[in-house]
Parts: sequence; structure tokens; C-alpha cells
Amino acid sequence: MDSINQQQPEKNHEDLQGPSAGQLIKELADKADTCFFCTKITTGLPLKVRPMSVRKVDEQGNFYFLSADDSHKNADIRADKQVHLLFQGSPHSDFLSVYGTATISKDQEKIKELWNPILKVWFTEGEDDPRITVIKVDAKEGYYWDNKHGNAVAFAKTLAGAIMGKTLDDSIEGKLKV
Repeated sequence: MDSINQQQPEKNHEDLQGPSAGQLIKELADKADTCFFCTKITTGLPLKVRPMSVRKVDEQGNFYFLSADDSHKNADIRADKQVHLLFQGSPHSDFLSVYGTATISKDQEKIKELWNPILKVWFTEGEDDPRITVIKVDAKEGYYWDNKHGNAVAFAKTLAGAIMGKTLDDSIEGKLKV
């Protein structure tokens, strides 16, 4: 029996490298705005997972977060810099998994760039709170699952395929190497 991928009438796999991988990472992460930030990924124990708001993604696919210096997350990163970020941009598309290396800094210029007044909930002294740190995740590789023509077209193709008994999936997926 053929696999579902071999039954596809359209191309459904595309690996991306370099700038094109970075651009897709930025595009998909921007749609999600938040992710599951996973630490302790190399210990053989259950991952430590927490939701995090992405403050910025650059064109190279690097992520920036603000975090408290005394947080468990920062302690985890100091012990093991390897992290995994998991995104879901919509219920049926824009899925992204990114593996990378995290670094922590107290770069005041970057903190000011990333600051939003709502963050005062966690950093009560504002953007000058001494506990604020910047976490930069340097993306190394990842994997994405998306659709090629938007959710409406993907739904129509899926529905038509179900009626005809054919695989008419509008999905695309692939490896990302930054």
C-alpha cells in the first residue's frame, strides 16, 4: 500500500536552508506570537515546558524573549543551553518546531526595544527592573507543517478529496536548517 505522501498529486515536502528557512521561521512564529518554551531537553527526563510570549523574531530565525533572572527557566538555560520551541499559529496550520541554543543577557538596549508596558505585571519596576533578562534563542534547525494556499483552500481541497475518495491535501512540510 502507498503511503499518504506518495498519493499526493501535488508537492507536499520542501526542505529549506539559510535565509529562506529563517524567513519561514519568522513568518510562522509571528503568526503564533506565543510558544511552548522547552528546557532540559538533553537530560533524558521529562522536558520542562512553559508558555512564553515571543518578543521578536529576526530574519535569521533568532528569537528574543524577556525573562526574570531568578526564574526556573533561566536556571535551566544556565545548566543546559539547548532549548526547543513549539508553535501553533492556527488550529489547522502554521505549526513550527525549532531547536536552538539559548543565551541570557542583561542588554539594556535590547530590553528597551522589546519592552511592552503589559510586562509590568511581571517586572513591577518597569523596563529598568533589575530582574529583567533577554533570552536569545539562536535557531539551529527545525521542522514545519503548513498549507500552501491558506486555510480556506486547504479545507475545500480536503472536503473535495473526501467526496472523491482521493488525497487532495494542501499541506506542505519540511526540515529547516538555519
